[in-house]
Amino acid sequence: MIADHLDALLAGLPLKHVDRAGWVRVGVTEPESVAAHSWGMSWLVLRLCPPDLDRGRCLALATLHDLPEVVVGDLTPHDGVSKEDKRAREDAAAQSLLADRPDLLGLVREYADQSTPEARFVRDLDKLDMALQALVYRGTADTREFVASARKSATHPVVRVLIAAVVKRLEG
Repeated sequence: MIADHLDALLAGLPLKHVDRAGWVRVGVTEPESVAAHSWGMSWLVLRLCPPDLDRGRCLALATLHDLPEVVVGDLTPHDGVSKEDKRAREDAAAQSLLADRPDLLGLVREYADQSTPEARFVRDLDKLDMALQALVYRGTADTREFVASARKSATHPVVRVLIAAVVKRLEG
């Protein structure tokens, strides 16, 4: 019984060592890990979560949203994997990692489905975190595509203003 718990806990820890593939692709030599990205999103939730959203739920979504990548890796649009196939792979991975925790599996699926205001807000924070990281990496790699992607897809007004501020700083 205890061994099963230890195995379940250990299964997610390799996320600390999965590099963010987009940064690797553009030549960042010491890219953040997927787990570091999830921490960055949690930080953004703590700082930016509006009072009409459930902050605890947003924190859980930010923490878990990329957990399947411990199994499937950090798939990007440049990998030639369709959105449908990526979704299926990530759902199967989440199911294998969280079969004993349907509540947590539900959160991973909520984020993937974008079925709640919290999930949509956290998705926008995912874009903001990418833009902020692009600012951190400026000068070491061409990160403009990441900021452009963030700017194009974020919808929350506060997040859009912050991404615009990143753009202004990158241009300045």
